[in-house]
Amino acid sequence: LLQAFGGGLVQPGGSLRLSCAASGFTLDYYTIGWFRQAPGKEREWVSCISSSDSRTYYVPSVKGRFTISRDNAKGTAYLQMNRLKPEDTAVYYCHAGRLVGDSWQNYWGQGTLVTVSS
Repeated sequence: LLQAFGGGLVQPGGSLRLSCAASGFTLDYYTIGWFRQAPGKEREWVSCISSSDSRTYYVPSVKGRFTISRDNAKGTAYLQMNRLKPEDTAVYYCHAGRLVGDSWQNYWGQGTLVTVSS
């Protein structure tokens, strides 16, 4: 089970930190990703962090503003979002995935709403 939380209402230019907590499995072996879905739009990938060496990747629209991290000891991943813009408004989902043999093992969190508005 994955649980995403930390969303809320924030003014443009503000910050939020999202958390993604795993239970029932060990997060260490999974690549963690954050996705978002804005109203009326397709779900898009935002960022991910690898399991082996914690390499991070970002969609260009958030690079330099968002930071993904993980704390395997706590079984939790984070998405620190700074300098938020109205276009960042979306439901944010976390995902944990790993390749086991020839198939992917996937977990999705339930989503947390981020609203950026004055």
